[in-house]
Amino acid sequence: MALTAADQEAQSLKAGIAIVLVGVFMFACVDTLNKVLGQSHSIAQILWVRFLIFVPIALALSYKRHGGLTWRSQRPLLQGARAALLVIEMGFFVAALKYLPLADVQAIAASAPLMVVALSVPFLGERVGWRRWTAVIVGFVGVLIIVRPGFESMSTGTILTLIGTAMWAVYQIMLRIVGRYDPAPTTALWTAVIGLAMTSVVVPFHWTEPTPLGWFLLLLIGILGAAGHTVFMKAFTLAPASALQPFTYTQLVLVTILGWLVFGDLPDGWTVAGASLIVAAGLYSIYRARLRAASGD
Repeated sequence: MALTAADQEAQSLKAGIAIVLVGVFMFACVDTLNKVLGQSHSIAQILWVRFLIFVPIALALSYKRHGGLTWRSQRPLLQGARAALLVIEMGFFVAALKYLPLADVQAIAASAPLMVVALSVPFLGERVGWRRWTAVIVGFVGVLIIVRPGFESMSTGTILTLIGTAMWAVYQIMLRIVGRYDPAPTTALWTAVIGLAMTSVVVPFHWTEPTPLGWFLLLLIGILGAAGHTVFMKAFTLAPASALQPFTYTQLVLVTILGWLVFGDLPDGWTVAGASLIVAAGLYSIYRARLRAASGD
């Protein structure tokens, strides 16, 4: 019996959700391993291995989709700046994990989509209604609850996380702009090559000889990170981003569990309250965006 178009769409949506959840779990494991290795290995070393593994995967994706390298970009300066920003942003988050529990870092980072909403107005020319602006404000109140400025001096880890989150939001804006000109495999290839080049310049000066277990964990980070990006790309070909985005917030739950199991860390009441506001605001913003898209406004 042939499936109807509605049945096929429903199956694709279910598959997309399942694949996104797999990718979210992979990234939660990457964050956990970053925190483990960050205590004894340099940031450059961790990122260098990630990009070393990502390069052949990006090359393979390019050949599979286009039958050859898709290096040529219509916006090379923007591609280069975007890739460089991603490398630096990743470094900030790895550094932050040295100082803060996994859940705290992820809770603050969850506000990045709300920052993207705010930045999309001046940089992308998008219209944002008062309800989504309210969601942005509520989300930032959640960040303030977690950070609690004025009640105690802001920690190094908190500052690193806030900077990394802001950079991630700017990166997302740049990614949307460059996506108008270059296909995804081109963007992935630029990311991999520039990331490897940048970290290769730095890593000789910050190299710590890993133990056999250290090598295994470094390689595992690279494999999980590359696999996570690959499965996310697959998921977003099966279902619309607006339907899949809410499920990415499950990463906050996963890193909380992993943080407790591996490090014995549990978020305090302030972090739980702030994270709840951030997630609620993010989900509401996604909901409003879907309504607007459905209405064609």
